Amino acid sequence: MSCQHSLLFLFLSGFITAITAAETCKTELLEGTSCTLQLPTKYTETSNEIKWIHLSSDAVVHRKGGTMRKPIPGLTMEEDGSLTFESVSLKNSGRYTYTVFNAEGTQIDAGEKEIKVYAKALKPTVKIYCENGITTLTCDFGDRTDLTVSWYKENSELSDKKDPKLLLTPAQAKENKTYSCSVSNPVSKEKSDSITVSCDPVPRTLFGFDFWVMVSILAGSGALLLLLLCVLIICACRSCSQSKKHQKDEKEFRLKNLQAPASGVHTSII
Repeated sequence: MSCQHSLLFLFLSGFITAITAAETCKTELLEGTSCTLQLPTKYTETSNEIKWIHLSSDAVVHRKGGTMRKPIPGLTMEEDGSLTFESVSLKNSGRYTYTVFNAEGTQIDAGEKEIKVYAKALKPTVKIYCENGITTLTCDFGDRTDLTVSWYKENSELSDKKDPKLLLTPAQAKENKTYSCSVSNPVSKEKSDSITVSCDPVPRTLFGFDFWVMVSILAGSGALLLLLLCVLIICACRSCSQSKKHQKDEKEFRLKNLQAPASGVHTSII
């Protein structure tokens, strides 16, 4: 019975070890991944000296005589000399060189490995802008520079559209089709919700106000101005006519006054 328990224990130990062992690092990694940079040959002898150097930060992981020198948090050298990342971050991107020496100090192996770490793509948002009859769709994903944009119309990819902005003609905007976008990098991809494009017709304006309202106001103002002008002309004509009549009446009155005395003198002589 104890033998069966021992075998079961060994099996479970091996199974758990296989599950918890970090995977081999790929060239492109998602931030937060746990993985190991494997050496082409396993160096388990404690007499070997193994050194890993991160060229981008000059960080050094060094083991000599079976003892680690200046341990670096998050980085572990395995028994066989491989380098394990507990959780890769963006700053871990770059090239790593390794050098192996034997007990006599002779270099027996050397090489270089490279990894590039990417942050997970976040879900983008499609925003609509309507101006002067042109509809602009914008795939908003913040200030990320590592992402590639793809556009979809009715879930069919527009293979030639890779810009964050997508321009639609008035005819395309009137189709009432759904559009969406996705952003991706080599290790992750996210797609936005689909939206239906709808832009209200752009109202015509005059001096910043509705065109037809302003036309009505100007037409009314013009008619009022014309009426006022007609009234002024009529008043001017009537004034001129009355002035002429007044002058004529005054002239006739003076003429009568001059004729009256002359008639009286003539009668007396007779």
